[in-house]
Amino acid sequence: MRITDFPVPDTAAARGARELIAQYHSPALINHVVRSWLWAEAFAVIEDRAGIDHELLYAAALLHDIGLVPAFDNHVLGYEEAGGHVGEAMAAGAGWPRERRQRINEVIVRHNWPEVDPALDVEGYLLEIATGLDIGGRRDTDIPLEFRQEVLAIYPRLALADEFGAGVRDQSERKPHSHARRLFDGGVTDRLASNPLERL
Repeated sequence: MRITDFPVPDTAAARGARELIAQYHSPALINHVVRSWLWAEAFAVIEDRAGIDHELLYAAALLHDIGLVPAFDNHVLGYEEAGGHVGEAMAAGAGWPRERRQRINEVIVRHNWPEVDPALDVEGYLLEIATGLDIGGRRDTDIPLEFRQEVLAIYPRLALADEFGAGVRDQSERKPHSHARRLFDGGVTDRLASNPLERL
């Protein structure tokens, strides 16, 4: 398994997502969302998942944390819900029909669920387990070591633990009803620090 096994989509939506993260995300968060896409694609191969909408998965992965950015922070909604609406707006600009625009919203929102049933939403499931790996180190050994090392060499973690931890803490304090509060209360900052990917 190599990074080159997963071609980067070259569509209006994919380009739009890349432009948004380049403008609004820090280098650490850019690397995080790209790694999340690569882990999602790798899990799809390992689990022999069929029928994946790769463009949808890519765009959702790149935008799944855009709601943490001050420009898109919503004073009421959790960051995954705010990000889902950003994804929908971007997809509308790319010409996606309404039903598919709703799908990017669902995938982004569901990445923060404790668990996603792949029978309900395979892209949401893949993004949820991929971010679970990149943030908390879940199922790290399911991904071949050589692939993990290649991905981390090209997309290093940088200050992700500090940046993401601070973002979730801020969201949890201002939005105690949100998934950010569940993550923070569940020890996400400790999981970030102890993630085995930090030591590769």
